[in-house]
Amino acid sequence: MPINSVNTNSGAYTALQNLNATNRDLDISQNRINTGKKVNNAKDNGAIWAIAQQQRSEVTALNTVRESLARGSSAVDVGLAAGESISDLLVQMKDKALAATDSSLNTASRAALNEDYKALRDQITTVVTNASFNGLNMLNATTGFSALSNSTGTALRVKGEILSLNGGNVTVTATSSIGTRTLATAQLTAVNTSINNVSSALARLGTGAKAYDTHSTFITKLSDALENGVGNLVDADLAKESARLQSLQTKQQLGVQALSIANQSSGTLLGLFR
Repeated sequence: MPINSVNTNSGAYTALQNLNATNRDLDISQNRINTGKKVNNAKDNGAIWAIAQQQRSEVTALNTVRESLARGSSAVDVGLAAGESISDLLVQMKDKALAATDSSLNTASRAALNEDYKALRDQITTVVTNASFNGLNMLNATTGFSALSNSTGTALRVKGEILSLNGGNVTVTATSSIGTRTLATAQLTAVNTSINNVSSALARLGTGAKAYDTHSTFITKLSDALENGVGNLVDADLAKESARLQSLQTKQQLGVQALSIANQSSGTLLGLFR
């Protein structure tokens, strides 16, 4: 291009534009390396950022779901542990009631068996009363626990079981005794029925606990998959960005030199006036 003006240096303008473009690309590459993301905000890529942000909200919601499931699982586990203790107490009560049906027992032996029986009976009430987790007792009402199952608020419910004395599953009453052979025979039947009922109740609670554990595992996997998906959308390829950064730094240095040369070219006009 001929040099004919000191007012307009088109070569310098072109070199400056190219240098500015290189500097912008360099800033983008450095920002990606600094943040580890190729889409850090809506300005970088509005559509991708919006999709990623929606998925991030889903991940946050799933974390809340997982916490709800964990609370429910803990409450059911406490109920199961207490229920197993009640089952063990009933087994011991059966042994006392069966022994008390022996017609050859003397008065002192029968009285001792009856005291043991009543102590075991009363302990059932103590176990049920203390089978609470975070204020929820799975053994004194059928309400149970309703955990979140997804981000829309759908509930996954595990019903409670009533294992208190004379509550339906446990047919033994709070005043029952084996003080006579007739009473012992009646209580043996009641205890056997109670053992069967409690076993069924614990089976139902166990199924509920398994449902919570299984769904919690699924929610964890789903959350991990969504986080990986967000990463695929917004994370930068750092190896690629590192190579690109070195290339742009070299290009920047060449751009500075090109601008310097372009700025010096107009000086050759002075030779025409010597």
